[in-house]
Amino acid sequence: MTKTVPTNKARQGRWGWHVLAVLIVGLVLAFAVWGAVEIYGVSIEQPQQQTPKG
Repeated sequence: MTKTVPTNKARQGRWGWHVLAVLIVGLVLAFAVWGAVEIYGVSIEQPQQQTPKG
């Protein structure tokens, strides 16, 4: 026989502070890596040759 569970009690898990902390830390790490890649990309950029106008 199956057990009947009310809809307001049937949950799969909690959305607590742990999940929020993992999401925020992941977002901060993604931005940190993005910033590091941007800085590295600027530092290895080749200087452009200037041609005289005329």
